[in-house]
Amino acid sequence: MLGDEFILAPAQATMTAPAFLLFGAHGDLALRMLWPSLFRLHCDGSLPEEMALYGVSRSGATAELHAHLHKALADELNEGNRHRLDAFLAKTEFVNLDAGHAADYVGLADILQRADRHVAISYLSMPPDLFTPIVANLQSAGLIDPRTRVILEKPIGKNLASSRAISDGVAGALAESQTYRIDHYLGKEAVQNLLALRFGNAIFEPLWNSHHIESVHITIAESLGIGGRWSYYDKSGALRDMVQNHMLQLISLIAMEPPVNGSSEAIRNEKIKVLQALHPITEANFADRVIFGQYSASADSRLPGYNEEADAAEVSDTETFVAIKAYVDNWRWKGVPFYLKTGKRLASKHTEVIITFKEVPQFLFGQKPDADLCNRLVIQMQPDESITLEIFNKTPDVHEFVLKPVALNLEINEAGNGKVRHIAYERLIRDAIKGDRTLFVRRDELEQAWAWIDRIHAARKAAQAPLLHYPAGCHGPDFE
Repeated sequence: MLGDEFILAPAQATMTAPAFLLFGAHGDLALRMLWPSLFRLHCDGSLPEEMALYGVSRSGATAELHAHLHKALADELNEGNRHRLDAFLAKTEFVNLDAGHAADYVGLADILQRADRHVAISYLSMPPDLFTPIVANLQSAGLIDPRTRVILEKPIGKNLASSRAISDGVAGALAESQTYRIDHYLGKEAVQNLLALRFGNAIFEPLWNSHHIESVHITIAESLGIGGRWSYYDKSGALRDMVQNHMLQLISLIAMEPPVNGSSEAIRNEKIKVLQALHPITEANFADRVIFGQYSASADSRLPGYNEEADAAEVSDTETFVAIKAYVDNWRWKGVPFYLKTGKRLASKHTEVIITFKEVPQFLFGQKPDADLCNRLVIQMQPDESITLEIFNKTPDVHEFVLKPVALNLEINEAGNGKVRHIAYERLIRDAIKGDRTLFVRRDELEQAWAWIDRIHAARKAAQAPLLHYPAGCHGPDFE
């Protein structure tokens, strides 16, 4: 059974049962994603039967938490799992705890000791400035041992210096092997299919280089604005909120070399090499490589602009859109542009990767197709998951030889043969229980990503780059 390493541990002197601590138990992320993920794992048997769940927050009670969970899990209930809800709630308890108050952890330790439990997983769905004190307080209360794993929710810092400070603080109590930095994008089925597509199919890997690929486009477009997240987002912006983590993880998976094996460390060793090879953005090349934008009110005034959504009076120049022309300076990718684009309040919500292949050396069939029509591999991640290979085919015309693009489609949902689709957090929590760190971010990966992002911020300031405004609901500023 998954998670047996917490229960069957012959090297341990005591055979206590495992506990899962969810800090920030009443938060938006916890109620929308984390509790539903834990319930799904409970239903499919991926949570050890002996594992108890403790929701940790500053105020509340078990009855109140159960009421929240009834509401949060309503969409998860069906005829097949409705009967499991009572058992799930029976193993779920609330603990009052002020994350920064060391004395509260003594009470937590007493609760766990009386229940004969050890802390197997602590999920810190909390602001990053609390990570170090939480881990230090857990250690002081004797709640961290070699079996303990801690999941850290992004963002982990706001730049390289703050990220290092957090990692140093956490490392005072935890080994790197016990630290699970989560990026939920890595738990998405379509993202993991990037690895399967490349290394599980002989037809693609020989073409996966600068000899055959013209460009790579990675787009994460969102149709919603900031809304109630303005205070948080204004301190972050699109570059820190999306590029530093999600987009750089995608570029790493797309551009990495084949790992020596399928182990988590082998895969992460290759990912960091991509980050190390990213060509730096400087003041000298900033104007040709980067665009920052911010959405204004829509043309019909129905959608507000970014500053109109503010809960403060000041006018902010925080970017809600960023486009970057990146290069990976290594043998495989030299000269191939990677276009990264992400933004809020765009025309539609979608995430996709487009691999554009080079033209054939000589066109043999009369009129050449439109210059924009090339062989492309389109990997759609949102709103639907699909893989499309666009190739040219002769049109059924007896008078002349004319080519047109046709699409070979693979609908990933159909390819699953009706199996239940797992949400990203569900998969990642399950991996943490198993001790599989493949889809979590290693410290050196995180710091390499922040170093590249920090240089872009510095270059923007030095170049005094303009902030482009785009009306809400459009496709964003042009960039190629």
